[in-house]
Amino acid sequence: MSDSVDPRSSIEWWPAPAKLNLWLHVTGRRDDGYHDLQTLFQIIDLCDELSFELTDDPRILRVDDQGAEPGALQQVATDDDLCVRAGRLLREQAGAAGASLPGVQIRVRKRIPMGGGLGGGSSDAATSLRVLNHLWGLKLDRLALAELGLRLGADVPVFIHGQSAYGEGRGERLEPAELSNRWYLVLQPPVTISTREIFQAPELTRNSPVLTIAGLIDEGRNDFEPVVRQRYPEVARALDWLGAFATARLSGTGACIFARFHARAEAERVRAEVPAGWRAWAVQGLQCSPLESRLD
Repeated sequence: MSDSVDPRSSIEWWPAPAKLNLWLHVTGRRDDGYHDLQTLFQIIDLCDELSFELTDDPRILRVDDQGAEPGALQQVATDDDLCVRAGRLLREQAGAAGASLPGVQIRVRKRIPMGGGLGGGSSDAATSLRVLNHLWGLKLDRLALAELGLRLGADVPVFIHGQSAYGEGRGERLEPAELSNRWYLVLQPPVTISTREIFQAPELTRNSPVLTIAGLIDEGRNDFEPVVRQRYPEVARALDWLGAFATARLSGTGACIFARFHARAEAERVRAEVPAGWRAWAVQGLQCSPLESRLD
């Protein structure tokens, strides 16, 4: 009798961490309509959790999980869900062998706020690609998975590679960055921001000078911040409030903002004073994604 464990007999939860853009420069607009960027990705310990249950049903489905925040995924249609799209794309990449792969039911416990500039959807997609690559035994390397991930979103490759990094191009050209285990306070004002709107804003700076970014950690800015400040007064108010304690910045195109603190206790003290109506998390910066140790 075999001692192997059928993966269908148990369900494991796999982490999908968030990220901060410690700075984010727009250096040009490309012929394909995308923008050239330079940024520094900091992986943080705020994580979604995903499970993948292999089934005899060949379909790839998302199953809403009772452990998720109320209503967190209700507005996302299954066919638009990045985890489902990641699974279908990976099966397609497997070619003829993909037809014999088991189906999967994907559950997501959502902790990372949606539409906050923290990369939650991209991280969920990356975890789906890496874990299903493992469970299905496809043995694609990270470069191949990152190429697939880029078809789902510009932030997916950094989560595929699983470490804090400098990013260029659309964010897919990555160089590992050595970052200490810093503490941050992340705030989410009650605002929803359209990433498309901010990228298309005529007042957006698109000609930041291209920098030699190796070693550039604490310098820099977010080129989207002036646009968001002007168009979203609640984000401007949050930036000003947090800025009274430490340097506050926008992550991605927002609406989440963050500030760095020397210790968790400092971040927690400020968190205790956050005005009603705003959400806040004291988080630690990570060099590597917690998914790495799980897969190893």
